[in-house]
Amino acid sequence: MLRSRVRALRHGVFATAVVVFVCSIVGLFCWLSYSDGRAQLSSLTGREIGSVVSYADGAVEVRFPSGTARIPYEGGDRVVGKQAQVAFDPAHPDRAAIGGADLVLETDRALGGVTFVVAVVLLVLFAGLVRLLLSVRTARAEPITASVRRIRVQSGLVVRSWLEIEGPVERWLPVYYDPVLVTLPSPAEVELRGGRVAVIDGVTVYPSGRPVTRHPRGRRLDNPAQPDPETRAPRGLLTQLRTDSVFLVPAPFVGLFWAYVDGTGFTGWATASVVAAALGLWWAAFRGSDPS
Repeated sequence: MLRSRVRALRHGVFATAVVVFVCSIVGLFCWLSYSDGRAQLSSLTGREIGSVVSYADGAVEVRFPSGTARIPYEGGDRVVGKQAQVAFDPAHPDRAAIGGADLVLETDRALGGVTFVVAVVLLVLFAGLVRLLLSVRTARAEPITASVRRIRVQSGLVVRSWLEIEGPVERWLPVYYDPVLVTLPSPAEVELRGGRVAVIDGVTVYPSGRPVTRHPRGRRLDNPAQPDPETRAPRGLLTQLRTDSVFLVPAPFVGLFWAYVDGTGFTGWATASVVAAALGLWWAAFRGSDPS
């Protein structure tokens, strides 16, 4: 009983740790960038109304009563001839910023990055904790005997194990992979606790989602009626990670989309790709991918 719990829990904890580690590194760099930008902006205590008089080499020239400043501003040609509030350093009026300037946007993006990774970590931890508590609570319910078939269903990138539960209303229960599933006859009599937790040959197999009354979508593969007892079922975490690595494929494309939308270039692409890859591994563990 302990073996299945440890395997599913180890897989989930590892994937969660990857997300937390990646988000911590990204969050640290975002925080350092935000702190640097905030320090520069905090020194700009003066406020005056100025005019944007020209744009060249990625910067606008702004004139205001206290002086003139060149301010990095991507796409600043669209604000030439307009007035804007200028924040400047009274001791050095040539150090200034206006709304939409590169420094302002980079500082806002850095703060948004910190907020995003914190939200991701909290969501991942919360989802994992809820899944764990529900599984443990259901495992304490009174057992009933049911006839089940183990099937594998591939839907998109995910391959999952399901238990097809016979009864007045046929149900399908997604479960976390355990080697005991590979040699499970079809059909087989097993204990079910709370309709969600199965006890197979003394091994507790935990649910990876809610039971459904419609056949799960995807390509189905049934267990043999009498599996070969010599079959070697995948067991190690390394084998599991090789299966989950398919979720790394979309990550660069997610990063490319993010960089295009956010305008953060290569840095944004690399950051978003790494975070997406970590979340892909976590999603595979959370959904209960099947390496068999």
